[in-house]
Amino acid sequence: MALKDARTSARTTARRRAREIALQALYAWKLAGGDILAQARTLEGWVRCDQKFAEQLIAQVVEKNDALEKLIAPHLDRSLASLSPIERVILMIGTYELSARPETPFRVVLNEAIDLGRSFGGTDGHKFVNGVLEKLAFELRAEEITRVRQAM
Repeated sequence: MALKDARTSARTTARRRAREIALQALYAWKLAGGDILAQARTLEGWVRCDQKFAEQLIAQVVEKNDALEKLIAPHLDRSLASLSPIERVILMIGTYELSARPETPFRVVLNEAIDLGRSFGGTDGHKFVNGVLEKLAFELRAEEITRVRQAM
């Protein structure tokens, strides 16, 4: 593997861990509240994750909680409150990335959310998450999706 590929792979792995840490910390926050960043820093894997990215995800999802929920709600076939806490948090992370982190390609956001759903969610939760985030991607990233499709 070339040096650049190794660095990209290591960064990807560190970012994936950051999303996992953010998911766990946000899940705990949704259930019990508390100092979410302090909790995140105690989780297994914290030292190997992209800590800056994890902190940004956590802080921004908490800060923009209401706005993110408003973006998600129209794309659901049931109420937001009826979702499992894991699915809800995965949707919040994915929606935040789609809406506020244009440097992360929409396909990466969707794939990472699906992987989180497979790892932490219910049996078919990842399919539900994928469906909702695809609709949001078409809404929030229409130009990017069009460019990608034209390049194919």
